[in-house]
Amino acid sequence: MSAPSGAGSGAAAGLRPESACGGVLRDDLGWALGVVFRSYAKAANSAFTDVPGGPRGYQVLAAAARADPRSQLELASHLGVDRTVMTYLLDDLEGAGLIERHPDPADRRARRIVTTAPGRELLADLGGRLLAAEDRVLAGLEDQQDRQVFRALLRRLAMHANALDPVHGACDLARHASPSSPRPLPPA
Repeated sequence: MSAPSGAGSGAAAGLRPESACGGVLRDDLGWALGVVFRSYAKAANSAFTDVPGGPRGYQVLAAAARADPRSQLELASHLGVDRTVMTYLLDDLEGAGLIERHPDPADRRARRIVTTAPGRELLADLGGRLLAAEDRVLAGLEDQQDRQVFRALLRRLAMHANALDPVHGACDLARHASPSSPRPLPPA
């Protein structure tokens, strides 16, 4: 990857890598991931202020629009969201007229999640907002090729990490992280 040198780089903005804790954390992966994640979360939150559920609501809306209509339970599992939280997200999205729940012809107990025309319109607008937010986060990588390489490497690393330690759901993750919880994660 090329070194930053022009407008938009940390050097051009008056920032020096050494400014973070006197440069002590400059090579610390955890620190770097945390800084980039906080920047991304802040940018995504500001892009989705008018979406019920914020960034999580956007993920639900996008997943429902991209896939064959899927059940609430499948959607919750796919996104790693507790099914109770998913119910509240869907209630809010449905209340805003962005999704609808339809009975599943194969299973009367299940509901299929379908985006509405206003939901698809908002999703198209949100996609543009998310790209703009991502561009702000990746502004330190001036070259488009660097951004593409970074995304490809990050995607590969994320897929590898998820394969080694898949997240089954938010509640399972919390139970696993809690030292007082005796229950192990379910098998993959």
